[in-house]
Amino acid sequence: MRFDKIEFTAAYGTSSQLPPPKEKEIVFSGRSNVGKSSLINKVFNRKNLARVSSVPGKTITVNFFKGDGVYFVDLPGYGYAKVSKAERDRWGRLMENYFQRAGLIDLGVLIVDARHKPTADDVTMREWFRGSGCPMVVVANKLDKLKRSEIEPNLALIRETLDLGPDDVLVPFSAEKGEGKDALITALAGHLKR
Repeated sequence: MRFDKIEFTAAYGTSSQLPPPKEKEIVFSGRSNVGKSSLINKVFNRKNLARVSSVPGKTITVNFFKGDGVYFVDLPGYGYAKVSKAERDRWGRLMENYFQRAGLIDLGVLIVDARHKPTADDVTMREWFRGSGCPMVVVANKLDKLKRSEIEPNLALIRETLDLGPDDVLVPFSAEKGEGKDALITALAGHLKR
């Protein structure tokens, strides 16, 4: 698969707009301030594929990107953005309806902050992926913000909090420096070959 040949196809803001699944979908999710857009841009070698902002919560729609018969889906961030309760409720309904569509998700990519213990929202997202029956890759982003001595203890805390087993994939990642990019691409490409 050519990870540099991905194109934006559509953005959907309400559940009724979501298209039925047609091809494999790999879903990226994470907190509003976890660097999800920066990570997507780094993986796909593009500066502006996903919109990056200094203000968390700019992804308010379900965004679809396509390449080689696969959709990569960028879900709205959760948990941090300073938005109205009505807007948070809209996001919640959109996410719930997205996950309730049968046979939709082929792989979930849960992005957490390498510096902190995963939040209750991260655990809920992990449960949504598990409940949908799809495999999941966890990415610990912002690795560049940690001292070397902090990396292993923080990764162990992430594994414990998210109840990851020895076979579950946890990729340490830095969207800033590109560390972990090859490991994440290998995980994505390996899944696509199944």
